[in-house]
Amino acid sequence: MQYAKCSSMLKSGPNISLIPPRIKQLDDAAINRIAAGEVVERPASAVKELIENSLDAGAQRIRIDIADGGKTLVRVTDDGCGMSAQELPLAMSRHATSKIDGSDLLKIKSFGFRGEALPSLGAVGRLTITSYTTGFDAAQITVAGGKRKEVKPAALAKGTIVELRDLFYATPARLKFMRTDRGETQAILDIVKRLAIASPSVGFQLFDISTGTQRKLFAVNPENGDLFDALHQRLAQILGKDFSDNSMRIQAERDGFTLSGYAALPTFSRGAAVMQHFFVNGRPVRDKLLIGALRSAYSDLLSRDRHPAAVLFVKCDSELVDVNVHPAKSEVRFRQPGLLRGLIVSCLRHTLAGAGHRASTTVADAIIGATKSEQTVRNFSYQMRRSSTAALASNYQMQAPQFAETAAVNARLDAQEDSDETTSVETSVEMHPLGAARGQLHENYIIAQTADGIVIVDQHAAHERLVYEKLKAQMHENGIASQALLIPEIVDLPLDDCTRLLDFSETLESLGLVIEGFGAGAVAVRATPAIFGDVNAKSIILDVLDELCNQNATQSVQDKVEKILSRIACHGSIRSGRRMRGEEMNALLREMESTPHSGQCNHGRPTYVELKLSDIERLFGRR
Repeated sequence: MQYAKCSSMLKSGPNISLIPPRIKQLDDAAINRIAAGEVVERPASAVKELIENSLDAGAQRIRIDIADGGKTLVRVTDDGCGMSAQELPLAMSRHATSKIDGSDLLKIKSFGFRGEALPSLGAVGRLTITSYTTGFDAAQITVAGGKRKEVKPAALAKGTIVELRDLFYATPARLKFMRTDRGETQAILDIVKRLAIASPSVGFQLFDISTGTQRKLFAVNPENGDLFDALHQRLAQILGKDFSDNSMRIQAERDGFTLSGYAALPTFSRGAAVMQHFFVNGRPVRDKLLIGALRSAYSDLLSRDRHPAAVLFVKCDSELVDVNVHPAKSEVRFRQPGLLRGLIVSCLRHTLAGAGHRASTTVADAIIGATKSEQTVRNFSYQMRRSSTAALASNYQMQAPQFAETAAVNARLDAQEDSDETTSVETSVEMHPLGAARGQLHENYIIAQTADGIVIVDQHAAHERLVYEKLKAQMHENGIASQALLIPEIVDLPLDDCTRLLDFSETLESLGLVIEGFGAGAVAVRATPAIFGDVNAKSIILDVLDELCNQNATQSVQDKVEKILSRIACHGSIRSGRRMRGEEMNALLREMESTPHSGQCNHGRPTYVELKLSDIERLFGRR
């Protein structure tokens, strides 16, 4: 009777048999295949693991050959330190590594440390390793489907060659989840580029040999110079010259964390987060904390549908970060996340403010591209080099018709006027980056002449940013005023949410949102920012909680305040259609030059476009 009762209980689960399960030890082949499911998700994962091994071996040049998106072949060749014949069998054993000794998992300074990649690859594919190290003969070992063959002599003069064929042939079900060859190749290319950014002193080559002839997909040589110069050159090759030309150097240090890299101007933004690269102690990562901090730093400069471009390196003691979170090692955990987030946000905002009125050169390039004729203009020059303003005035005077009785008087007066005008123009142009106003088009666009070109300013967008920055400065100086609620609004929340919210009560109070605990599982909202007017206090609290749960920081109240200030600035700025006097236009230009972030409006669009004289002459076929 008792057995029947037990049987009925066992039948209740769809995956439970009538016979009680017994614990047993899995064999090594099954263990390696399970591990491979975590470490090797696709061919790009295998490429990542193998390149990281090469970097840990001190390689200076790495070549990657793939076929059919890495499904049939992945071969990584390096000039690193290599392995001896005695070490090859050990390298194919799980949890065997030269990177750590196992005494302290917090002090990890290498890319790899688990000792799972090579045995996992050998369990699901056909893996062959040929290696040479100083003082020993070259040797080769082969593992296919978890079955290891004996080590044999090989011919190799330097480094290591790891060849992986027929990935997932031992687990064919995984092949059904692979993308097309083109999709897998693109994923491998992204991995190689990311690791190439992390190691600018190392040369990389990627070839596709699917058709029997090698096709070069990517190649960079080792860069020389200090870290910033080498990184800048590498970024120009990988992310493009536009990024390197429109990015600013980032460098800051605080309480054991060092932040470095490059961040692009707000006007050099993207429609997706495709130009965001983060590295922690040289390791490429995708971390929510870092992504959120970057977004927060640009929150006041970009609209929600635009994404900043940046390459940021975080360096810290290995005890301040845990990289032993996921087998793929793409996630990390920081011991002091709030400190690091504050460093990133403050450093980026300070650097962006230092850029002043600067806007990205791609804005002008887009204008030139839009105005080019569909027909190709012949590249020839039919006029002499452009003369100075004074020389041109003299030439025009010589060519002007003259009458005998007035020639002497006109020549003297014109020469004096031209001299005064030339001096005034050259002084006003050369002293100011945005030049001197020369006119207004359609009562909305200011045309200014610079030393080597012209500037076209959107008067409404520019003044909107100027007014907005003034309002923000006043807010930071005087604080955000609160309006007390006649009847405090009680918001019921889970106990852990209440605790998390009250931990940030001082920060919220500085933003005008005053809360306090109201028993267990509730908070009382005593005051809200006065600039909000009549608002739903509960919705604000829930928005703040969502941010705290996701990023352990809150920006929503600040964002709401800034959006209202932006709206006020929009209504209080110079409207389109207003005719401006020359002194007003010049005053606007001078204020733009002294105001941070004046190169873009409150919505992230550029406030001005600069065209060099050479670009204008190229539009007319003069160059």
